[in-house]
Amino acid sequence: MLRRWRNHPALAMLPPATLLLITGGMVLTLAAGGGVTEILSPVRRASAEERRTPPPAARTISFAWAGDATPGSVYGSLPGDGRSLFSAVRSRVRAPDLAIGNLEGTLGAVGTPKCSFGTPNCFSFQASPRAARGLRWAGFDVMNVANNHNADYGPAAQVSTISALHNVGITVAGLPGRVQVLRRRGVRISIVGFSTYPWTTSMNDPQAVGALVRRAAKLGDVVIVIMHAGAEGSDKSVTPNGPEEYLGEQRGDVRAFAHEAIDAGADVVLGSGPHVLRGLEVYRDRLVAYSMGNFAGVKNFSTAGDLHLSALLTFRVDRDGGFTAGYLHSLQLDPGGRPSADPTGGANAFVRAASRRDFGRSAVRVQLNGKLLPPRGRFAR
Repeated sequence: MLRRWRNHPALAMLPPATLLLITGGMVLTLAAGGGVTEILSPVRRASAEERRTPPPAARTISFAWAGDATPGSVYGSLPGDGRSLFSAVRSRVRAPDLAIGNLEGTLGAVGTPKCSFGTPNCFSFQASPRAARGLRWAGFDVMNVANNHNADYGPAAQVSTISALHNVGITVAGLPGRVQVLRRRGVRISIVGFSTYPWTTSMNDPQAVGALVRRAAKLGDVVIVIMHAGAEGSDKSVTPNGPEEYLGEQRGDVRAFAHEAIDAGADVVLGSGPHVLRGLEVYRDRLVAYSMGNFAGVKNFSTAGDLHLSALLTFRVDRDGGFTAGYLHSLQLDPGGRPSADPTGGANAFVRAASRRDFGRSAVRVQLNGKLLPPRGRFAR
């Protein structure tokens, strides 16, 4: 009988030296000084009919989206699994129903780096496989690998990265042509990732984009599309109209891609890659976050000027994928790349200005306290 009560949430809140008296199908909690302090109703077992009938799907689902994370490389590493990198932001990452991040680099001890340490304008990132445990501890459920640094150490490291994430229960998004489907509170969530590199599904191929997003829409109730694209640097906070280029690479047309993905059935488009914050837009009632900047790194990201600004985006969509509300958690990176809360709200003011400047009437309304609201007036789908 006592076994039925072992996990009752109220028991965890009892003071020391509290006695339990089980009687008549109830548990009476008796304080050490005497007297009944609480009566707990017994845990009722579900009937066979209830077990056959799943609970109704939630009306809304909440998500977290973080920018680029590099939990270690030749530029710097942390002891153990690197949990200290995320300790100041862990509670915020873990709060929503599903937390998604972009893994900037590989996890493993295999492969050959694409460029040696100190090569100008070239960086190779590889952290220990143990860093996957740190990411899971931080609260990440999904990590995107559709990006330029996923191939930093070649195919063997790509495999070891997938294995390390899988072993700790993190879903890997962004594999070429793959749709990942998760379920949260009765809602099926499809996730796909795109970038501009041969080892990813190309965001520059409208036919491939449309086909993969439509397949994701058939498999899930809510479709999340991740893109890793755009030029890099503190002067790249503007979301341009048209394609972007960086160091001779074509980095995609992020506006056209986001709208194309939503037209094909995406409900949310989450961007990373510019390493600086960009604005938030609502297109056809769907949320687009063009860049959350850098989320966390170990001495591998520049934090000069506006590059020290970071943010964790949390948002809520309804069962049909429509954006309802959200919150921008303003963060700041220390010189080594470790995130913590920014009491000045610098990211909120920055994203508010960028959203208004770049998207006008379709901009998400960013409040200085971080609250996010849809544009005034709704956009019919």
